[in-house]
Amino acid sequence: MALHDHPMWRKPQHHHELDHTHEHVHWTELFYDLIHVVTIFQLGNYLSHHLDVQGFLVFAGVFVALWYAWGELSLFNSIYVSTDVWHRVIMSVMICTLMFMAAAIPAIEGGGWMFFALGFAANRAMLAALYLRARRVNASSHSMCSEQARNFAIFAVLFAITAFLPKPFAFWAFAAVMVATQLPYMIPEVSVLRFDRFIPRAGHMAERFALLTLIVLGEGFFKLVVTLSEKGIYKVSPDVLVNFVIGGVSMFVMCWIYFDFVGNGKPKDNRPSTLITWWLSHLSLMLCGVMVGVALAAEVKVGFWAPYPTKYAAIGCFGLAGYIAMLWALQHVIEHRVASEFGRGDVRLFGIALAITTFFIVPHVPAIVGNLLWGTALFSQIIIPVTRAWLRFRHE
Repeated sequence: MALHDHPMWRKPQHHHELDHTHEHVHWTELFYDLIHVVTIFQLGNYLSHHLDVQGFLVFAGVFVALWYAWGELSLFNSIYVSTDVWHRVIMSVMICTLMFMAAAIPAIEGGGWMFFALGFAANRAMLAALYLRARRVNASSHSMCSEQARNFAIFAVLFAITAFLPKPFAFWAFAAVMVATQLPYMIPEVSVLRFDRFIPRAGHMAERFALLTLIVLGEGFFKLVVTLSEKGIYKVSPDVLVNFVIGGVSMFVMCWIYFDFVGNGKPKDNRPSTLITWWLSHLSLMLCGVMVGVALAAEVKVGFWAPYPTKYAAIGCFGLAGYIAMLWALQHVIEHRVASEFGRGDVRLFGIALAITTFFIVPHVPAIVGNLLWGTALFSQIIIPVTRAWLRFRHE
């Protein structure tokens, strides 16, 4: 094999230009995902200690920024097959930017803000560098790469400026720039989606979404175990241990319904509206997944008979409703699956309505009743489809 064909030295290549491309994730991407285990755990801890409107807004804003630090790099890696030395060096720098962002989260409203904003700005700058490299060796992608490199470079400067603005103006400025970063995707006349070369490897991107969803939901187990270990597993009553099991099984079922109905699902077409819905629905689904994971940590803080903590119930109930809603939205934009014939809109609407209703009931009933109602909203999303499928399977 000539060295220019070896993965260590091969220049970035657009997947359209390759005869054979696999959809699987490269080890550098998996390593990048590992950093998100830390960032999401830190973010979940932040939400646990700031269960108010302001705390939730900060949590949601930081999650969106972290998700885009992951998502837009994943998008580049889905468009270009890039594994050479310089790509790995840039990836290592991007990993370091996330390390700074993760370490800044506990103090993000104070001294940590500057480090978070500068880390995110540096992350954007590295994305600009990746597109510049791709432009140099992909003549047919020159225009698309130039636009992306220019956009990321401009936004990197703007995000860096927010690091030095007075708070809370800095937060609003950062949010405004985040919204502005979406305009190059959303406005038809200037959207990079107008380039055929911008379409990613659908299978690769679907696998990326699935892997991050596993990480996000896996954090729920992490929160449960850490919370109970800090409290002392030998100190709690049996009913708390039952709640602990309920929390763990609930996170498993959330994974179950994601992978049965939409996980690893490719979009049904390449229309911009389909791709944008696929993208934003995954963002919202993962945000709601973190909310539920944090809420379930309260399972080990209460027994059967005391009411479930109201603030935890709020993020748990609305998080579950949002999770089911995004699952439903994704079912409409991916290729058809047999499972969707059984997990139809009536099942989704039932789960959403019951999850929201549960929030208003929880403060007035024992936790065991709240868990029963919330659990019914979640478990119905797999029990009803499986029952329907079993009835058909039995007759066939």
